Amino acid sequence: MLEGNHVTRISVRGVAVASATAVTAVGAVVGVASGSEAPHVSTVDVAGATLLADVPTGANTQVVTDNFVRQANAQQVSADAAAKKAAEEAARQKAAADAQAKSDADKAAKAADDKRKADEEAANRAKARSALVADTPPPVSVSPGSVQALAASIVGDSTQFQCFSQIVKRESGWDYTATNSGSGAYGLVQALPGSKMASVGSDWRTNPATQIKWGLGYMNDRYGSPCGAWSFWQAHSWY
Repeated sequence: MLEGNHVTRISVRGVAVASATAVTAVGAVVGVASGSEAPHVSTVDVAGATLLADVPTGANTQVVTDNFVRQANAQQVSADAAAKKAAEEAARQKAAADAQAKSDADKAAKAADDKRKADEEAANRAKARSALVADTPPPVSVSPGSVQALAASIVGDSTQFQCFSQIVKRESGWDYTATNSGSGAYGLVQALPGSKMASVGSDWRTNPATQIKWGLGYMNDRYGSPCGAWSFWQAHSWY
């Protein structure tokens, strides 16, 4: 019903009931006029139907659609960000695992290489010792007194011999086989290494004369004379 410009909200149920009533009335009139029995009319219950005024139309429909689109876009952006973050984390973990595996492999390779080198050095030292033992002639049987006499004859000058003797007495006690267990120095004059004396003779391990000649040459070359070497020795306890 219209009252001025006020429009009453009409439900779908109301429209349907009104329409069904009108149809029923018309059918009854027609049936009476024709003399036939009025037909049974069923009405459809549309209770609880949505109000026509509640159905969005026009601009409202567009607003609802836009809201749905924005929500869907926001959810997609969030899902994409989560997927990207997960992929980046997986890549980071894989890179870290690869780096650790490479580091472990490098360490294992270095350890294996170090062991190989150590084994080779040990084998070479063993071989050198074996060769040294095989090449060493039997020692010459001499007494300390005879070694000193031999040194005196080689040095010549009695004063220089006294200086030479002071050094030898403190370095080896006139033992031509004396070996320093710490440094490896060898012989009367404790040459370091003992193999230096091979420049005078291959029998440097067992021949006192070879050691005396090398020692005298060393003192002359480095200190000018045995007495020069003895002066240095007194100040430093080595020469």
